[in-house]
Amino acid sequence: MTRANCSVFLTLSRPVVPPGHASSRLNRGVPIHPRQPGRLVWRRIDDFSGLRLSTADRLSWRMLPLSRELGFSDMNKVYPDAVSALKDVVKDGMTVMSGGFGLCGIPESLIDALVELGVKDLTVVSNNAGVDGKGLGRLLDTRQIKKMISSYVGENKTFAQQYLAGELEIEFNPQGTLAERIRAGGAGIPAFFTKTGAGTVISEGKEVKEFSGEKYIMERGITADLSIVHAWKGDAAGNLVYRKTARNFNPMMATASKMTVAEVEHLVPVGELDPDHIHTPAIFVKRIIAVDPGRKHIEQRTVRKRA
Repeated sequence: MTRANCSVFLTLSRPVVPPGHASSRLNRGVPIHPRQPGRLVWRRIDDFSGLRLSTADRLSWRMLPLSRELGFSDMNKVYPDAVSALKDVVKDGMTVMSGGFGLCGIPESLIDALVELGVKDLTVVSNNAGVDGKGLGRLLDTRQIKKMISSYVGENKTFAQQYLAGELEIEFNPQGTLAERIRAGGAGIPAFFTKTGAGTVISEGKEVKEFSGEKYIMERGITADLSIVHAWKGDAAGNLVYRKTARNFNPMMATASKMTVAEVEHLVPVGELDPDHIHTPAIFVKRIIAVDPGRKHIEQRTVRKRA
């Protein structure tokens, strides 16, 4: 981190007057909340001795990236449980992205919190809809989901029953198209063209263009109000590491919503994760909780018959 992209914020218990800033907001007596950044001071750290600070003033400083100059303040991202992490965020009718593939890598504790909080008329973006009584299947049992944007839903009888009864809307997507629509949404790409589904019912009602003699259909990027994801390991800043197959849809969903809440099996101090191993940078994660790492389910148990 260089001096060019860093700044220093002062957190003060009351206004102070940095020398040479006669026209500053501090000199006009603007109050400073103790937990909010104070006056931005363009100085080297060893110049702090020039500030007129009494012993009653609490001064905390740190080198911060350039984004802090735009007004982003420190926040505690770690919450004690899933309900507290979601209760002031969720609302009826919102769009929620839920990571996972089958029952692998699903944010089960956060899904259970949605059930407990009772939000309804949800549009849920997920590769599949869990199974009966597990994962998103619990939200289907309580009829909190109005619409599913999915790829595969064949393992959930409740899903099929509600769909056939006209109680649940479905927007089916080829699996790779769903993944790319989510990735595009996170990357700020409003739409893209793909050959997948061209000439089939998938292309009905969609724009079709020809490239190099082949037909392509236009697909829209997807964004959401909330993403809930599951990671193997994360730190208090919100950096996430996924493990093996549980990586699946989680990383792109973490980038494609207004707020991402993550549950992690192992919550570690900031600095413990190898930067080269981080899959989702902390900037995408607003809240994080620690969950029981032993809570795992098998979607299809396949064993060899006994002799």
